[in-house]
Amino acid sequence: MMKKLLIGVFALSVNLLPNMVMAAGPSVPLMEAGNDISDQPSLQRGAKLFMNYCLGCHQMQYQRYERTFRDIGIPTELGKEQLIFDGSKVGGHILNAIAKEDAAKWFGAAPPDLTNVARVRGSDWIYTYLKSFYKDESRPFGVNNTLFPSVGMPHVLQELQGLPTPIIEEVEQHGQTVTKVVGTETDGKGELSVDEYDQAVRDLTNFLEYVGEPTRLESEALGIKVIGFLVILFILAFMLKKEYWRDVH
Repeated sequence: MMKKLLIGVFALSVNLLPNMVMAAGPSVPLMEAGNDISDQPSLQRGAKLFMNYCLGCHQMQYQRYERTFRDIGIPTELGKEQLIFDGSKVGGHILNAIAKEDAAKWFGAAPPDLTNVARVRGSDWIYTYLKSFYKDESRPFGVNNTLFPSVGMPHVLQELQGLPTPIIEEVEQHGQTVTKVVGTETDGKGELSVDEYDQAVRDLTNFLEYVGEPTRLESEALGIKVIGFLVILFILAFMLKKEYWRDVH
């Protein structure tokens, strides 16, 4: 009896899982980040943005400063001077000093580690999220997010973008007309133009994608070499097979 019950629960879970995944997906269309992790200047700009605007709350506990500087082409001494602000050793992990208890009290939950955020969420999600903040005085930090409603963090790039205002439209939803935020419009008070801010967000997203899989470019290059070796080996083996079987026939 118990065995049949377990089998039934397993079958039900398998059938419901795709629906659960779909339900958990974003209701806002994702923008295309168009990343290129081989673009070192972009990665360098993204690292600068992360260290200046994100590291105060978020950390990368599985990534080291030295490895990051080497991979993205920043001289170690220059990176130590301009991108390490708390006296951490260049060989140490990228950590912040905020206590989890304080972070949970201020933000409702401790800000997540961002080492693998691009692998979990996807680069398009990050890019869209960073471009979807808008003014909402009902929220604790005065902002909300179209992709992540009731977001618990401030718009940390506000000085670069300005404070966007929501674009609200009436839409049909479940047979009823409701008002919905369908987009945002910048107030023009940021330090960057719209195009410059888009590039900054793309650079930051690019950096986060690199951190999620630092060896990706090396793995892809090695994979091409392995495939080339196997092709050559196959040709040699085929020619050797023909030579051996020539005497048999």
